[in-house]
Amino acid sequence: MTSVDDLFRKPGLPSGNLKRKLEVPDAERAYKATKLSTETTVEDVPEEEDDLEAGPELPPDDEEAEDGDRFFGGGVTKSSAAALDYLDQQQDSNNPNDDGETYTAEKIDSSWLRRLAVTFEKKVTKNAEQRARYEAEPQKFVASEADLDAEIKSWSLLAEHPELFAEFAGSGSVGLLVGLVGHENTDIAIAALEILAELLDEDVDAEPEQWEVLVGALLEADLLDLMMSNLARLDESIESDRSGVYHTLSILESLGGQQTTAERIGTEKVLTWLCRRLEKTEKITTQNKQYAAEVLQVLLQSSPLLRNRLSLDIDGVDLLCQLLATYRKRDPKKDSTEEEFAENVFDALTCTVDEPSGKIKFVEAEGVELALLMLREGGFSKGRALRLLDHACGGPGAAGQVVCEKVIDAAGLKTIFSMFMKKPDSATTEHLLGIFSSLLRLLPGDSGARIRVLAKFTEKNNEKVSKLMTLRQDHARRVGVVDNEIHSEREELGAEEVEGREDEYLSRRLDAGLYVLQTLDVVLAWLVAEDSGVKSLVSDGGNLEGIRRSLQEQLDGLDEEGDGEVRDMLGTLLEFLK
Repeated sequence: MTSVDDLFRKPGLPSGNLKRKLEVPDAERAYKATKLSTETTVEDVPEEEDDLEAGPELPPDDEEAEDGDRFFGGGVTKSSAAALDYLDQQQDSNNPNDDGETYTAEKIDSSWLRRLAVTFEKKVTKNAEQRARYEAEPQKFVASEADLDAEIKSWSLLAEHPELFAEFAGSGSVGLLVGLVGHENTDIAIAALEILAELLDEDVDAEPEQWEVLVGALLEADLLDLMMSNLARLDESIESDRSGVYHTLSILESLGGQQTTAERIGTEKVLTWLCRRLEKTEKITTQNKQYAAEVLQVLLQSSPLLRNRLSLDIDGVDLLCQLLATYRKRDPKKDSTEEEFAENVFDALTCTVDEPSGKIKFVEAEGVELALLMLREGGFSKGRALRLLDHACGGPGAAGQVVCEKVIDAAGLKTIFSMFMKKPDSATTEHLLGIFSSLLRLLPGDSGARIRVLAKFTEKNNEKVSKLMTLRQDHARRVGVVDNEIHSEREELGAEEVEGREDEYLSRRLDAGLYVLQTLDVVLAWLVAEDSGVKSLVSDGGNLEGIRRSLQEQLDGLDEEGDGEVRDMLGTLLEFLK
């Protein structure tokens, strides 16, 4: 039979995603509070007879159950039922109680905000005065701190009313609440952090302008410096302090989602602390360590400035490579906090190597060699290392060329071409083609590295070129089906409707494999331009005209003010295809 404890046990929730802790009632205490009023004992129960029916005897028909028959009728005693009726009366404003009074919920509006602000200021002032007066006698100001802690929690209701954010931001309460993050009592500081995390939580239904005015007020009140100073005194071996670190990370995550805000909070001090937190050795990866990796990834994804800052100011690329080296052969436990931590570190490093500074630091940290080892030996890390290498090789400028040359020097061609000739999934195919495209685009025309790449494509009777053509035919067919559907829809719609659905059309084409098709066409165009044998093979397969149209479509879709290097490349390839 299921126990009461089992019925009320808190369900398992995924770590790292729940920003607000649920207060679950103590089921055991509630169970013990409801006592049976019957005086029947075990000795009073007669011995079981053979013809006795199983289960308790049903109550007499048309008779009211006695007080002791707790499990008959409604399932509660009369006293418990009376208590429930009272609660119902309190929850129903239209249901008067015995005195004729009605319960009315407090209205959360500007008046409520002003009253709370006044009370809050009094509690803060009283606590500060008593702390100063009785500095050596904590027992004399402990009551004021309990009152202050309760008053801080009152601000939690504000998260449900973002329409009051602007008024709150203009009040003195913002500065008082933020100032408590530096309170001498860390419990008070942590309570303030928890409320701030709730106000900034992504689940708060605030309009962008409401969110921005609140964030502006918090940062103007020096929230960032106070949080970083507070982190220095928290000891994560203590549960309450560990909670304080978690709430701080939650605030940083919320603030880091937009580029302008991320750049305001992503100072060298913040990035350094996050990297040191990742570096901390733990037998079992904790929630805070995983969360620190997630926050770092959010900040880096939001801002090129922060990616450069991580690479150049604090040498974070080398640290991230060291953290990932652990997973060269070893896989983290599936669906664990450690697996999520490793994924976030991979994502953070992948963001960083998109920048030229990140690419150079990646080469210096022997990141290319590490990625190739993972491609040969890894399990969990294999696909993520391939994506990382694709991003490191790509992009304009000389930095990408340095990475591509390192791939050749580290004997990476054999590894990536072996993967290509197997049966890779769609994601693996996409990243391999991205690497091929970067090698052909960035390696100098007369270099030994480029000659080695071309030789790899044409060896064994052009088997790799043949596979490229097979892939192209498959993706061209899939994209063609979607193009025909879109063409039919365009004919049935007006010009304005068609224009309004252009993004949808592009999304459908990408889902069908447009990006892979375009990358295939760039790779084949390079090979056609470099090798006459490849040109004959592609022409005989009837792919040349399709490749030409694809390159022209890519060229037409480029921004006229940017993408100069890509524009020049596509124009040159089109000349070779004439």
